[in-house]
Amino acid sequence: MAVEEEGLRVFQSVKIKIGEAKNLPSYPGPNKMRDCYCTVNLDQEEVFRTKIVEKSLCPFYGEDFYCEIPRRFRQLAFYIFDRDVFRRASIIGKVAIQKEDLPKYHNRDTWFQLQHVDADSEVQGKVHLELRLNEVITDTGIVCHKLATRILECQGLPIVNGQCDPYATVTLAGPYRSEAKKTKVKKKTNNPQFDEVFYFEVTRPSSYSRKSHFDFEEEDVDKLEIRVDLWNASNLKFGDEFLGELRVPLQVLRQSSSHKAWYFLQPRDNGSKNLKPGDLGSLRLNVVYTEDHVFSSDSYSPLRDLLLKSADVEPVSASAAHVLGEVCREKQEAAIPLVRLFLHYGRVVPFISAIASAEVQRTQDPNTIFRGNSLTSKCIDETMKLAGMQYLHVTLKPTIEEICQSHKPCEIDPVKLKDGESLESNMETLRQYVDRVFNVITKSGVSCPTVMCDIFFSLREAAAKRFQDDLDVRYTAVSSFIFLRFFAPAILSPNLFQLTPHHTDPQTSRTLTLISKTIQTLGSLSKSKSASFKESYMATFYEFFNEQKYADAVKNFLDLISSSGRRDPKSVEQPLLLKEGFMIKRAQGRKRFGMKNFKKRWFRLTNHEFTYQRNKGDPPLCSIPIENILAVEPLEEESFKMKNMFQVIQPERALYIQANNCVEAKAWIDVLTKVSQCNQKRLTVYHPSAYLNGHWLCCRASSDTATGCSPCTSGLPANIQLDIDGDRETERIYSLFNSYMSKLEKMQGVPESHVLLLRPEGVSRMEKDATAAHRRHRPGPGAPPSGAKASEAAELQRSRSVGGLLQKGDPPSCIKKLCRESESEDQGKDLKCDPEEVTSHADLKEHKWEESQHILGKADRESGTAEPEEQDPESPQLEDLLEEEKPSVFVEIDLGDHAEEVATCATREEKRSQMDVGDLSEDETRTSWVCCIPYSTRKKVKQSV
Repeated sequence: MAVEEEGLRVFQSVKIKIGEAKNLPSYPGPNKMRDCYCTVNLDQEEVFRTKIVEKSLCPFYGEDFYCEIPRRFRQLAFYIFDRDVFRRASIIGKVAIQKEDLPKYHNRDTWFQLQHVDADSEVQGKVHLELRLNEVITDTGIVCHKLATRILECQGLPIVNGQCDPYATVTLAGPYRSEAKKTKVKKKTNNPQFDEVFYFEVTRPSSYSRKSHFDFEEEDVDKLEIRVDLWNASNLKFGDEFLGELRVPLQVLRQSSSHKAWYFLQPRDNGSKNLKPGDLGSLRLNVVYTEDHVFSSDSYSPLRDLLLKSADVEPVSASAAHVLGEVCREKQEAAIPLVRLFLHYGRVVPFISAIASAEVQRTQDPNTIFRGNSLTSKCIDETMKLAGMQYLHVTLKPTIEEICQSHKPCEIDPVKLKDGESLESNMETLRQYVDRVFNVITKSGVSCPTVMCDIFFSLREAAAKRFQDDLDVRYTAVSSFIFLRFFAPAILSPNLFQLTPHHTDPQTSRTLTLISKTIQTLGSLSKSKSASFKESYMATFYEFFNEQKYADAVKNFLDLISSSGRRDPKSVEQPLLLKEGFMIKRAQGRKRFGMKNFKKRWFRLTNHEFTYQRNKGDPPLCSIPIENILAVEPLEEESFKMKNMFQVIQPERALYIQANNCVEAKAWIDVLTKVSQCNQKRLTVYHPSAYLNGHWLCCRASSDTATGCSPCTSGLPANIQLDIDGDRETERIYSLFNSYMSKLEKMQGVPESHVLLLRPEGVSRMEKDATAAHRRHRPGPGAPPSGAKASEAAELQRSRSVGGLLQKGDPPSCIKKLCRESESEDQGKDLKCDPEEVTSHADLKEHKWEESQHILGKADRESGTAEPEEQDPESPQLEDLLEEEKPSVFVEIDLGDHAEEVATCATREEKRSQMDVGDLSEDETRTSWVCCIPYSTRKKVKQSV
């Protein structure tokens, strides 16, 4: 969601890892096992669904989900469903996390107890209510009081059984009375406009002698309350469905005679059941919720200009971008926004070339080149992830899909062979698969994105210049990224690269693991390939590929993708698939008497056309050239009483489409807008509602060609492959600098000329004008309250930072150390220590620190270390600061006992049972984009000169 308010945009995003469920209740039958899947819901709208894990009461999912949240929400809900033999789904339980509680679980694995689900607890939406207490004078002059209750509207009511026909009951309740009234039913909407008023007599005149059910004194009025219940009118015999309620005591009218507010609906008091906790099992989740608060573009100009000049700074270790990578606890934290910013402004190649050259100069052994988790490797990984995803899909997706669908056994470990399987047959099938994958990779060089080729060219030149005696280093410098960090991880875990929708089954996963091992070994150009395998069966299998033609094919491929000035000749001719999937569209009325009904169709968008067909692979029923798309905008729900609709406006008509959920609707609108943004005839105004019954519902104009009544969504032309907001990335970088300010302040003594690296004059102006950007992570230190205004939020964030950023004119003593550490880094060391970790030694004198730095530098020069490994953040002792760590070393082909380390620095999922070594299944690994295997080999540095 991006909310614009006083120049401030707020973006919400969530990243979720669904781990596993355990101790689910057994099925009431002889089988006992269940076929379960998990869904992710924004309130009650499903936005993601995992695969079905069959025959298990402890299903392991291991699936990741990320999305930009396009609307306000109250809670994240996770439902566990069981699918029976008739393919009917029933809910086992749920986990609901309120939005305000998300900071408690930020970025850590947490087990949640599943809760029971009943109709009364499934409540969402809000009600706009107005109360007014009126004095009424009777004919005899006696004063009594009447309460006017006005139900204006509701928003966000749930859709029950595919429809929502809501109505409300309004009840004045007290100790001695209960009087209820009912609104009209609003058909086919979950945002009903009621605007009905109900009157209740709350006190009676003193002359009123007739006995009644509200016989009480005037001072008892405070004991009364208004209760509003929302219901969904149902034609079924089971009655109407309860949607939620709210209770407002009349005490709110004590200070004023009128009260008007929005209220969230709540479950009924009897909605919760006293059931034993934990009897439904539990679910392991990791949730990261983030809000980005982004100001106008001119607020970031000074910082942005400073960052974009980083490639031109000599040495590059003194640049603002490199400094950020050094102070961040994890280099990935800095690499992601930096790469996205440089890609957005076309400066990623010069920057990566500069930091790569500096790293190559520090490397002592050509066999360890680009093997560490450095800023260079992280930035190249992120660049390939962003710019190379389409290339990866075009190259591997057809082959991977065929392997998954054929489901042929390829096990070549004699110990793991199943009954009836032939080792020779399996080996032949696997060999054919490897040949196919190898051929599509080595013949895809012409399709490799230009930005990747330019980076590979700079890596190749830097490595060849540094190690002139090693003729193979120009190949290994490139293959360490394109094979080991790009293709091999994608083959190993295709679901993480959107090559498959979910994790593959265990047998297919094993096949892909064996293919990934072999492809990685072929691409590494290792001199002793057979010795790279611990498993004898892998060494035997690799004999098939011990031919010179495979090495020649790899070298030709690497030469092609790392050639200077190479451009993709197919980039214009070959259509680029951007997005596809099922949606529901309304018939466009091409036939004079045709029915304008809704149909489910398969939509496909390329950079040439937007088409739909009955099913995937069928001939297109309709094709819309991209140049004919005049605008893509949301469609108001009132048009067809349907949610998540948008319109693709063409010269003669508009195509009305309904997406599956709000996340999908936003994704389609964004990509369609980007691909058509440069069309010359693009509209500036449009109709937000449909043209029905001879007029536009929004402005009531009768002509179907009438000019639009609302301005179109503004936006700048963007690369259709890169969904990047430059201001948002600059805000993230600013927030990182601000959050690590205490660490920067401990870096003492940078010369005056380098002060602007951390504190440009423009950033001072940003803070002084109270427009400093604020990015709030959930949780994050110093995050302002959600209700704070933009100026208040900026001020609060500055007040909570450690002194804020340096004001112009401040003494540069806090930056001296920054340059010293940068120079030390060029000599091959990397001190990684968070400032909070050494606070207990703050009283040590500066000359002690300088002495230790000198000792470290000399020890490094004597030992010839290449690059240290990151330090354990749990060790605040000074002697640990003087400890040198060797670099992370890349193990190229060893996939035998720990196959998940083949192509990634894998994050291993928590296991319920003993792992089967040598087998990489979906239960064992979470693949990331980093494919180096670090191992720690620390040694103490002798403190002797």
